[in-house]
Amino acid sequence: MPRWTSKERRQYEHIKESAKKRGKREKRSKEIAARTVNKGRRERGETPNKRTQGTGNPNVPLRERSRAELYNRAKDLDIPGRSKMRKAQLVRAIEKAR
Repeated sequence: MPRWTSKERRQYEHIKESAKKRGKREKRSKEIAARTVNKGRRERGETPNKRTQGTGNPNVPLRERSRAELYNRAKDLDIPGRSKMRKAQLVRAIEKAR
């Protein structure tokens, strides 16, 4: 288990047992419980959200990266107006900023 508080560990056990009672297998019960606890931690800002990180694999062309990855790259380059840009616009702006 990750570094959870005692409350989060209790919540994990409770959710895991509830899932088992509903007929889920052990492995699936653990997954459901861990995802639920981690979702709460992510919403409280205790763990990073995968989407808010990373600029993608540098070996992959810009056009093949996700919009979120392009947005993060544009943020690193301090491109103004990036939040309102579509994927194609982000690609052009990043290419221009290089």
